[in-house]
Amino acid sequence: MLAAVTESVGAVAVIEREEPPEPGHGEVLLAPEAVGICGSDYHFFLGELSEQAGGSQFPRVLGHEVGARIAALGPGCRDELAVGQLVALWPLIACGHCYPCSVGRPNTCDNFKLIGIHLDGGLQRHLVASQEQVFPIDVESAGVAAMVEPLSIAVQAVRRAAVRSGEYAVVFGAGPIGQCICLVAREYGANVLVVDLQPSRLAISAAMGADTLVWTDREATVDAARLWAGPDGPPVVFDATGAPAAVRAMVETVSSAGRAVQVGMSNQEVSLRIGLLTEKELDLLGVSCCDSDGFAEAVGIAERRQAELSSVISHEFSLERFPEALRFAIDNPTEVMKVVIL
Repeated sequence: MLAAVTESVGAVAVIEREEPPEPGHGEVLLAPEAVGICGSDYHFFLGELSEQAGGSQFPRVLGHEVGARIAALGPGCRDELAVGQLVALWPLIACGHCYPCSVGRPNTCDNFKLIGIHLDGGLQRHLVASQEQVFPIDVESAGVAAMVEPLSIAVQAVRRAAVRSGEYAVVFGAGPIGQCICLVAREYGANVLVVDLQPSRLAISAAMGADTLVWTDREATVDAARLWAGPDGPPVVFDATGAPAAVRAMVETVSSAGRAVQVGMSNQEVSLRIGLLTEKELDLLGVSCCDSDGFAEAVGIAERRQAELSSVISHEFSLERFPEALRFAIDNPTEVMKVVIL
């Protein structure tokens, strides 16, 4: 079968590989129909993922944002699963034994494995997964099913932030994750302001019902975002960029007693005045993957908001063109929103 294999840092090839074995007890054979390329895939390919995040796991078939059809079922699978069904793949596998798992937070498992990073993922014609990773979804396109995974990160972020209906929330960054945070926060009834350098990206957020702001410089942007939310500033601010200037702006923008929520990944360091954390008594929250309940919630939102999720997909490539697609996505950040491999 055909598979896109990242062989080492900066090297990827589309090659023929052996078909996977027949699915065993409680396992599902999947035929991926749409696989999103994620920023973490860029970091993996470029050798920028930390060891803790799954770096240096070569060779690897990437692809953790997967919409697939069930091709075969092993014995013992739950009754709701059927051959030919469209599903979204929850890629996280937790150990069940470490401290985070023991306190009900398996999404932050110290020994987690992620399909597409630690294990071969969706950029191949077939793969076998446990039935626990497979969520049926009623949408018109596999591309929307593939968007459930980034949407689930947004669900985790909004849940961590305990966003309430009527609250004011600011999102720094209008890339795929920022758009998903906007969508989920709007689903929860929040008033949302999305901030980005690119007006074209903000148009997508506006179509989701958000207000928008073009980033100029940090101080002016912070002032404008606080003014938008009222005299006290917004009680919830998300950073979906990982860029130091935006992370600092998040902490400066959020109201006293507010929640600053870091979602964007980065290996960069940020300079902050520590007094902001104590003077405002902030909740500074990090966001990882979601748990199975969060993924199920993301499936439901995707089913209700198909058109808005589809608008985040900007480019489509065939599996045979994956090396070209990956390079295109990395080299054209202002043009690309979400690349999907079909």
